[in-house]
Amino acid sequence: MNYDHAYHAGNFADVLKHCCLTIALNHLKRKDKSFVVIDTHGGQGVFDLSDPRVERTGEAREGILRLLNQAEAAPGVAPESAHAYLDAIKILGGGAMRNGSEDPGTGFSLKRYPGSPLLTHHLIRPQDRMVISELHPAYNESLRATLSRQPRVHVETKDGYETLIAHVPPPERRGLVLIDPPFERTDEFRILVRTMRAALRRWSQGIYMIWYPIKDTAAVEAFHADLRGLPESLPTPVPAIAAELWVRPRFPPLRLNGTGLVVFNPPHGLIQALPELMPWLRQSLAEQGKGEDRWFWLTEERKAGQ
Repeated sequence: MNYDHAYHAGNFADVLKHCCLTIALNHLKRKDKSFVVIDTHGGQGVFDLSDPRVERTGEAREGILRLLNQAEAAPGVAPESAHAYLDAIKILGGGAMRNGSEDPGTGFSLKRYPGSPLLTHHLIRPQDRMVISELHPAYNESLRATLSRQPRVHVETKDGYETLIAHVPPPERRGLVLIDPPFERTDEFRILVRTMRAALRRWSQGIYMIWYPIKDTAAVEAFHADLRGLPESLPTPVPAIAAELWVRPRFPPLRLNGTGLVVFNPPHGLIQALPELMPWLRQSLAEQGKGEDRWFWLTEERKAGQ
């Protein structure tokens, strides 16, 4: 439990993950019927961007701050699908233009960056609910302090994979599961596959969004192969896509150069957004001429979404 996301808050991986999360949640809100969001690794809830740990890595500066500054400098360039995410970050992060800034491309600032629980709570409706798990005691305490007074929010201090299995299928029969582990364990991919096999058998209709780092390409390809085989054992087909973003060359993999999401039962709104969203994120966040982006079907495209 040594991982501290404060060093990485608001980086390009958070941007991809939270932008897609926002799109998926807004798709669920198109129907009046309530839904649940299960966040298996909730983290600290919110991150102070003036924290020395954040400033030391500069990842927020090269991630969300760069994205916001470019969107402010070139209005109308950001895809419409990204607007809700950018607006939410400005509201939750206390965003403002710096007084006296001569360059609009470097004039936007944020005080905080919201973790997925705070972002989700901002986006859901009064009839929807959240279940959040965080095993780290200090992070769990911070998370509870951030969301303790919020209705229809349940925070657990337990292993996130156990929380997931315990809460599916949900009474609402509609919802989204965000699985965002710290990847400190060498067998994290194997645990993810095992957990998804159990979760899909219990609740194959849910939207499952799985974040992963891209460092070991062979390990990621094996992970994809294992996930492709999961729907074959189910009575009802379950479609899945992967979306991947690199902001630096793939090799050498000395740092986090790329990140990805796997989404089971991808909402139609997300599928529609990715062809425009992914190139925009690459162009906005990658080192000049060194980034890549792609999205593809892991399993055969069939009836997707809810």
